[in-house]
Amino acid sequence: MTSNREIHLARRPEGWPTEDTFRLVETDVPTPGPGQIVVRNQFMSVDPYMRGRMNDVKSYVPPFALDAPLDGAAIGEVVASESADVAVGDTVLHGLGWREYALLDGSAARTVDPALAPASAYLSVLGMPGLTAYAGLLEVAAMKPGETVFVSAAAGSVGSLVGQIAKLKGAGRVIGSAGSAVKVERLRALGFDAAFDYHDGVRESLRAAAPEGIDVYFDNVGGDHLEAAISAMNLHGRVAICGMIAQYNDTEPPAAPRNLSLVIGKRLTLRGYLVNDHNHLRNAFVSDVAGWLREGTLSYDETVVDGIENAPAAFLGLLRGENLGKMLVRL
Repeated sequence: MTSNREIHLARRPEGWPTEDTFRLVETDVPTPGPGQIVVRNQFMSVDPYMRGRMNDVKSYVPPFALDAPLDGAAIGEVVASESADVAVGDTVLHGLGWREYALLDGSAARTVDPALAPASAYLSVLGMPGLTAYAGLLEVAAMKPGETVFVSAAAGSVGSLVGQIAKLKGAGRVIGSAGSAVKVERLRALGFDAAFDYHDGVRESLRAAAPEGIDVYFDNVGGDHLEAAISAMNLHGRVAICGMIAQYNDTEPPAAPRNLSLVIGKRLTLRGYLVNDHNHLRNAFVSDVAGWLREGTLSYDETVVDGIENAPAAFLGLLRGENLGKMLVRL
């Protein structure tokens, strides 16, 4: 193959991105230099944090450049190598998605074994979403056995794993919110003790699902979910703030939470975190998750969209909540 297709950022969105935020560009397949490899990407990830990188603002990662390929987690097969450490035919995980062929230093790729799990699993349950769930629940929120846990966006790639890990680690009760009746039913099938459609009212639904309050809230949404969770928190409750997808496309300041004063009297802990701060947990995470997968006690969902040309639609669908589990693009 000599032709490579990439998705570039065509313009910075104001509010919700649209299809014309992106541009499909055809280039040549790159040639590796000393120490470099070329990867034929098989799957790429689209993630909520990418919306923030479309804005030209200072953040924990640089913004995407205009008229250049976007990037993000991807997995694929090495088709050319000038690296002593990575061989042609290896399957590697790396950070240059949004393109069919990626050129990178061999040191920037992590070799994985596709015989142990499907390649896509390294972008979901065995990848960043899995570690995000594991670290946020067990280290950031420090969940203890017997506690009541509430998870928002609980049918997504991270939230669905948080709820299951909580049960596996001895939570007394696990509650999830999602955006449709189908997703609510899926949460119940995954072992959540209670689940509700947030369109029916978050505060009222959470109160009914947790009449004795909650001890841990895993926040993927922000806004009205965070406000409801603060109201429902027991003394010394903890909030692991992973994301606030409800606010990513807002052009006005959020209306909620309006009850932050409760943090004082309830002695609550609200802590934001980034998964890369918790890489020291990776060995324990892989050991636990691999064991649960072998035992059949942990399940994961993937929503797969085919074709690099459909990557923007997959990303927009993710922001609209059209995915069940991890949203991936197969290239």
